[in-house]
Amino acid sequence: MRLDKFISKATELSRKEAKKILHAGEVTVNDSVTKDVGLHVDIENDDIVWAGEPLSVATGNRYILLHKPEGFECTLKVKEHPIVTELIAVPELGNLRIAGRLDVDTTGALLISDDGKWLHRVTSPKHEHAKIYELTLADAMDETKQANAVAEVAQGILLEGDHEETKPAVLEFIDATHARLTLEQGKYHQVKRMMGYFGNRVTELHRASVGHITLDGLEKGDSRFLTPEEVAKF
Repeated sequence: MRLDKFISKATELSRKEAKKILHAGEVTVNDSVTKDVGLHVDIENDDIVWAGEPLSVATGNRYILLHKPEGFECTLKVKEHPIVTELIAVPELGNLRIAGRLDVDTTGALLISDDGKWLHRVTSPKHEHAKIYELTLADAMDETKQANAVAEVAQGILLEGDHEETKPAVLEFIDATHARLTLEQGKYHQVKRMMGYFGNRVTELHRASVGHITLDGLEKGDSRFLTPEEVAKF
């Protein structure tokens, strides 16, 4: 790998900024100062140091959990709102993709990776990785309406515009306006459309977990890399 590209991947510097620190003689390769931006380095065996700190880049795929706040778009391209990749501390986006996007006004667990096969396993209904959503409703539902909704969701409902019913899901009411919904599929705007089926509207929506991955200890806007054990469970 070219030295300037390596420095950019190993830090938050742009390629232009990496060239500047090289030209300034701030980088050593195997204990020798080098200003050659095009020098090819062995990222596994060469000892590359900047400002007294050894540099390294992750080899292989990346697996990231982000606690998405409201107001951010789940896209990798510039849109009307800020995009979620502005929140993750990686020097180069590369082929990062999002598993199961969330609306701008929705918060919660978002998985991001550059491993396409893994992303497919996370999102594919046939792998049955449950996603838990916590929601607030605009209109209170009495006990009779709650019981009917719970029963219908458990059987599957036909949403407007669809040709197949939703997969059986678990709806639990916390009180008249708050509920928890566990899904094993991810239709377009599914949670909001399911509540619309019952003549109600979701005013707040939060994805609490994806499969075995929860947001425990992760504040809004923060992210972390998944452990190898967490990755393997998918």
